[in-house]
Amino acid sequence: MSRGVLYVIACGSPPAREVDKLVVAAQGRGWQVCCLTTPMGRRFVDVEALERLTGYPVRSEYKNPGEPDVLPPPDAMIVAPATVNTISKWALAVCDTLALGIIVEGIGKRLPIVALPFTNWAHAAHPAFQEYIDKLRSWGVDVLFGPDVYPLHEPGTGSRYLHLFPWERALDCLDRQ
Repeated sequence: MSRGVLYVIACGSPPAREVDKLVVAAQGRGWQVCCLTTPMGRRFVDVEALERLTGYPVRSEYKNPGEPDVLPPPDAMIVAPATVNTISKWALAVCDTLALGIIVEGIGKRLPIVALPFTNWAHAAHPAFQEYIDKLRSWGVDVLFGPDVYPLHEPGTGSRYLHLFPWERALDCLDRQ
C-alpha cells in the first residue's frame, strides 16, 4: 500500500553519501520516493544509483520555464542530512536553489516535513542556528536536533560518525504525523 510521494532532500555533507539507506527504508514503509539535492549535495550522492533505486531523476536545478515537471508532487518531505547553510536559508525563505525553493514552499503548503541536521559543534554553537531551528519548529517542521538525536562532533571529523546518523528516526517521526 502506497503512503504517497516522499521527497528526500540531501544537502552537501558526509551522510549524503548514504542517503540510499533512507530511500530504501522509506520504500519499505510504502513511500514512493523522489530524491532532490542541493547543488553541493549532488557532489556527495551517487546520482545514477539513486535514479535506478527510485525510478526518477535526481533533481538539483530548477527546470526551464515551460518544461514539464518530471517528479510527482510531494505528500511529505525529509531534509536529511540538513546543513547549517540549508537550515539558515530555509528559515529566511531564501529560494536560491531548487531544494530550498521546494522546502520553503512545503511550509506554505503545510506538508509534513522532517529535518535531520548534520553539523559539528562549532557550527551549531552559532546563536542564529538554534534560533532558525526554533523558527522552523514553530512553523510545523519537525527538526530532529539535539544530543538525544545525534552527537555533535569536532569540526572536520563528521565522516567518522556516519554509522550513528539516525535515518530511521526521520521516518519514525513522519509516521507519527
